[in-house]
Amino acid sequence: MIRPAAFGPNEETASTNFFQSSSGNVNGKELQQAALGEFDAMVELLRSHDINVLVIEDTPAPAKPSAIFPNNWLSTSPDGIVSVFPMYSANRRLEKRDDILKMLAEKFVVENVQDWSEFEAEGKFLEGTGSMVIDHENKVIYACYSPRTDVSILEKFANANKYRAIIFFAADKNGQAVYHTNVVMTLAEDFAILCEEAIEEEWELIAIRQLLDSSGHDVIRIYKDQMHCFAGNMLQVKNNKGEKFLVMSQTAFDSLYQDQKEELSGRNKFLTVSIPTIEKIEGGSVRCMMAEIFLEKR
Repeated sequence: MIRPAAFGPNEETASTNFFQSSSGNVNGKELQQAALGEFDAMVELLRSHDINVLVIEDTPAPAKPSAIFPNNWLSTSPDGIVSVFPMYSANRRLEKRDDILKMLAEKFVVENVQDWSEFEAEGKFLEGTGSMVIDHENKVIYACYSPRTDVSILEKFANANKYRAIIFFAADKNGQAVYHTNVVMTLAEDFAILCEEAIEEEWELIAIRQLLDSSGHDVIRIYKDQMHCFAGNMLQVKNNKGEKFLVMSQTAFDSLYQDQKEELSGRNKFLTVSIPTIEKIEGGSVRCMMAEIFLEKR
């Protein structure tokens, strides 16, 4: 997780992220302090449940308003691969840091580093585990079409890592293409949270449902209004005792119906954190704030 140094509205991402809202009359210093408070509370909550969190301080210069979402430029895999991705917004490309890659190599076993950044020069982007919801166990990638998810790069990434890519179109409540797949769906160990309503092509939805079923994932359906409350942007994590937790924002939790809560709570414990400033200003939620480390410790 990246502790932000210059959190604030990002005009470069707003054109493709319809979850972002205006900051109104709140000044930058107040937004930064509010975001820090929300970030620190989330880290404290995770650590209080014996979940390992590696916190890295954002560098103050150059200013990187979206640095709190490292999962878009960086991912790891159980195969020991660290991937660096091409980013849609020029100011988000500044988030990529060699010192973070070096630190990972010092603390964990890194077999290979794949840097896909060269495709930025061609105007082609693939924003990590925002663009891709990855099932490492079954070698499947779920991805929805978006200006931030180029199909040709997705296929190259999937082929290079021997994954199968499932591509579909997802629309928000205004009919716009959803900017990241990880607001449409959450993939856990034995279940998936999916906004079926956002997938308008019936044959695409059937294909996704069949694949999830065949890989042992029960589908828990959410709706577009809940998707806009980040109910699809959750992440299942395990602590040092192997206990499973589903991390979500208070906004997401409050949007769930009772039957959804009961079905989910029977599978893992809930960890709920309030991050209204981060969600409103940057249009992302708790899943976007966490870049999982699947690498083996040294």
